[in-house]
Amino acid sequence: MSPVHPLNPVGQPAVLQRYLQRSRDAVVAAVEGVGEHDARRSLTPTGTNLLGLVKHLAGVELGYLGDCVGRPSGIVLPFEEDGSIDENGDLWMRPDETREWVLDLYRAAWAHSDATLRELPLDAPATVPWWGERGATTLGHLAVHVLLDSAQHAGHAEVLREGLDGSTGTPRDAMGDDDWWTAYVARVDDAAAPYRGR
Repeated sequence: MSPVHPLNPVGQPAVLQRYLQRSRDAVVAAVEGVGEHDARRSLTPTGTNLLGLVKHLAGVELGYLGDCVGRPSGIVLPFEEDGSIDENGDLWMRPDETREWVLDLYRAAWAHSDATLRELPLDAPATVPWWGERGATTLGHLAVHVLLDSAQHAGHAEVLREGLDGSTGTPRDAMGDDDWWTAYVARVDDAAAPYRGR
């Protein structure tokens, strides 16, 4: 019996799940060790914040890889219940929402999404009501959509964390020590210097 080719549909759900988990882990690592205020406050002019990214991604997974494929989780999301989704209620933490709550919510979303990827074929029909006429799709399309969204927000989270304390959630010393990083940043800035003011 020949091994499963990486592009064979039999292996695709596991590949999608593995890459999705990498992004999930990066988001959680970016939040670990951050003080409560820094984890909640706006870190960009548009209000992007670390725990808000976690909350958003939990809703993304529960919606696209749950509700949209006919597998509702039964988890009540506060921003859907109170209608605040229209005001970005999924992108920031209310004072009564705890870090533990949102991380547990995110992990519950992972479990539900992973079960969907295990139990349904990628060509299973899906419907995304908020996509309008484009809303008829498949689980495979939505899995790629969620993976892309998760990877993008994992990158956001790592940059936000680096701005707070220099950490990215991944080991800095994998590339070099502090002297190596200082020299590297100097090299980048020296290469940019001729273009100052342009």
